[in-house]
Amino acid sequence: MGYKAKQGVVLVRTRVRRGGLRKGKIHMKRKPSKAGISKITMAKNTQRIAEERVARHFPNLEVLNSYWVGQDGKHKYFEVIMIDTHHPAIINDKQLGVFCSANGNNAHKGRVYRGKTSAGKRGRGLHNKGKGAEKLRPSLKANLNRGK
Repeated sequence: MGYKAKQGVVLVRTRVRRGGLRKGKIHMKRKPSKAGISKITMAKNTQRIAEERVARHFPNLEVLNSYWVGQDGKHKYFEVIMIDTHHPAIINDKQLGVFCSANGNNAHKGRVYRGKTSAGKRGRGLHNKGKGAEKLRPSLKANLNRGK
C-alpha cells in the first residue's frame, strides 16, 4: 500500500454511503421512461469517492492509497493513506519523495482527482492488460482522439 510508520504519513478512516447513485426525480415535461431514478450507478466506485472526500478535507496532504476496512448495512469504511509533501522526512525519503513538488516533480499534484491512485486506476480499467484492453491506455479520451 505504501504506508510507512514515519512522520509526514497520515492514516484517515472515512465512510461512504453504500448503494447505487441516488438521483432526484425529474418533475417537469419528460417521458416517464427517461425519468429513471433507480438502478443507476456512479461511474466512480465508492473507494474513489472516499479518497476524493478525504483529499478535499485535508488540502495540504496528498492521497497515496486506500483500502477497505469494513462495512455495515448503511456505510462502507475505508482507510486512506496520505502524505505531507512538504515534510522534510517525506522529501528526503527514497520512495515517497517522488510525490513531493520540492524535488522538482509536480506530476503528482491532485493525483486522486485524476485517477492516479490504485482505486482510480482500477476504475479507469488499467488493471486489465492484453487482449480486450487495447483502447484503455494512456486513457480513454486519448485513445479516442488517436485516429484523428
